Amino acid sequence: MIKASFEVIQPLTGQSFLFRRFDNAAFDAPYHFHPEYELTYILDGYGKRYVGSHMEDFSPGDLVLLGPNLPHCWKLVNDGPGQARASAIVVQFDGAFLGEDFFNKNELQHIKKLFQKSACGISFNAGTRSAVNHQLHVLSKEKNNFKLLIGLLEILQKLASTNDYALLDQNMMVAERSVAEQERINPVFAYLVENFRQPVSLDVAAGIANMTTNAFCKYFKKITRKTFMETIIEYRLNYAIQQLVQTDKPISEISFDSGFGDVSHFYKMFKVKMGLSPLNYRKKFMRSLDEEEKLVVA
Repeated sequence: MIKASFEVIQPLTGQSFLFRRFDNAAFDAPYHFHPEYELTYILDGYGKRYVGSHMEDFSPGDLVLLGPNLPHCWKLVNDGPGQARASAIVVQFDGAFLGEDFFNKNELQHIKKLFQKSACGISFNAGTRSAVNHQLHVLSKEKNNFKLLIGLLEILQKLASTNDYALLDQNMMVAERSVAEQERINPVFAYLVENFRQPVSLDVAAGIANMTTNAFCKYFKKITRKTFMETIIEYRLNYAIQQLVQTDKPISEISFDSGFGDVSHFYKMFKVKMGLSPLNYRKKFMRSLDEEEKLVVA
């Protein structure tokens, strides 16, 4: 049975935090969580980012800060333009890596508030990314631990000083849960992340949570504010949207590949969510892409 994996992070000797560069293998990591904060900057690769109950596309330049015990993973899409290459710079640190009260100091209140927001997962927009991405590149090659530490604090301060971001799992699915509840619901989302493109069983999900199906349905909606089936359909539609704009696959193939067993049901659900049919959505996206290219040329 697939479960959200608990990851044990071991800093290198002499370091109080980890500053690493990962290649393709890291994108094969299962849906997992750990008590450390994590700042991830995508260098290469295209696919889906899963944070708590939230799913979204990622591409080069993606910059995300995750709070402690927030389950997450990045999944490459085989048909993406960067499928052959994937890499990321990842910084992981404990909230008390500089001492229990360090971030309680008045001068660091902005960073403390940033940490509080990261319970949802924070995706930083283009303006903020451009301000710190170069610094992350430089620090990824830095060997001096003191310079790495100062650089990390400077990056955190820049991230804390901007409003140019989006909260990911706004339901606060993890942040508001006790450790026991996290241990119950995280494996359920791991099951969904790994299986939503296949037939998904309510009985299996309820079994993972060690609950009856009726109790599980009520529990799931209480936590996510969505029904179990609504969550599955949302995952499938988000995956289908990516396939529509990044591939030239037929609509019927995308429907089945996304987990919909019936094309007409896919059309209906897609139109409810997007207000357009899958075909018209693809056409509209291509037109907007052509218009952007013309503006660049002009």
